[in-house]
Amino acid sequence: MRDRVRLAVVGLGRIGALHALHARELADESDGIELTALVDADLERARALARELGGDLQVFGTIEELADARASSAAVIATPTDRHRAHAETLISAGLRVLLEKPMTESLAEDREFVAWLDERAPHALMLAFQRRFDPALHHAKQLLDEGAIGRPFKLVSILEDSRPLPDGYISSGLLYDMSVHNVDETLWMLGRSAGTALAVTNRLYSHRLTTAQEDFDDGLLYLWFDEELAAQIQVSRNHVAGYRVETWVFGEKGHVHVGRFEQNPAEVVVEAYGAGKPIERRVFPQRKYGRSLPEFVGRFGNAYRAELLEFADRCRDGEPFPVDQHDGLRALEVIDAAVRHGITREQVGAGPS
Repeated sequence: MRDRVRLAVVGLGRIGALHALHARELADESDGIELTALVDADLERARALARELGGDLQVFGTIEELADARASSAAVIATPTDRHRAHAETLISAGLRVLLEKPMTESLAEDREFVAWLDERAPHALMLAFQRRFDPALHHAKQLLDEGAIGRPFKLVSILEDSRPLPDGYISSGLLYDMSVHNVDETLWMLGRSAGTALAVTNRLYSHRLTTAQEDFDDGLLYLWFDEELAAQIQVSRNHVAGYRVETWVFGEKGHVHVGRFEQNPAEVVVEAYGAGKPIERRVFPQRKYGRSLPEFVGRFGNAYRAELLEFADRCRDGEPFPVDQHDGLRALEVIDAAVRHGITREQVGAGPS
């Protein structure tokens, strides 16, 4: 019988608490997983969540206490981005394998340093949390694409728009680095290649005035160019006040695939593929109802977050490399950094025609 994966969750904010909930569910369903510890600088928050989840959970206030206690063999790190690298290095040095929330660090330069450290010290110790790769609807769309259902793709459009600003006190490394990194990874994964050139257009339009969280922009566009007459458009925003919006299109020479559409109370995600003048396929992917107050993105990606955590635990138990690692995170940030360096703002364009 294989040893159980003893999981800790570090950082119990909005995504960390969700990881802890999923870890408890998976532990209750499987002999191969055990949720053993919660870590948060706010000990009362950690203790309250431990009481809610039940079981014999250890609670720690620091990452060092977790490492010294040897309470876990693997950990999910969901602390603020500026602490990701230090926390991951501490736990990996203590022998744990880590599922790290995106982005890896706050800058491309630090990403490169961190990747070099991992490649030298522990090349298979880190899995990066790009949950879209584990979303059933997007996974099915990629299968259609790989099977040639719409022919050669020539354009991908990916949209992610929040209905409200970041929570007060949230620490962001920037709209594009913190938010569009999901879309960029989705694009590179779906198309199976990296972009050669990228451009960003950014704005401060509305929601930045409604929060104490500091972020550079609240609205942005990315345009990516690939080889072989292929491009991608990525749109991210905190300003979709009518509700959470997530959509992806892939256009090919024989048709297109569309994933999702905006609905104020989404209970399902629809994947539609159309050829020239006729439908190819339509499938519906039901979304989970948690029955509790959770961030709006959980309604769309709850199934994906749970599948991602299960994949992480399975790979830890089997001692296998992870399907998404530090190189995927670095690749996405390189694209974003290139787009920002070639970015356009209103001030750069000027006041417009006289």
